[in-house]
Amino acid sequence: MELSKKTTILLTQDMHRRLRRLARERGTSLGGLVREAVTTTYGLHATEARVRAVDELASLALPVGPVEEMIRESSPAVDEPLPRDAPDGGPSR
Repeated sequence: MELSKKTTILLTQDMHRRLRRLARERGTSLGGLVREAVTTTYGLHATEARVRAVDELASLALPVGPVEEMIRESSPAVDEPLPRDAPDGGPSR
């Protein structure tokens, strides 16, 4: 990963102390810790990582039925009406 942009953030003394300690425990820098948090929190994973994840999922032998069967199992049948609300506005029992 090429690091080419610099950003300055202001932290409280306590936050800075705790993050430095955590970074030291994990064997990384404070900047590395922040980059990891940003990637995890905002889903900014590299395209290659996402493609790898999709490939890994596609390679799993999962017990899945035909699409029509899955739709039928996940949607209510026509003869199974959805529950109605009770007259007082709450769910019916």
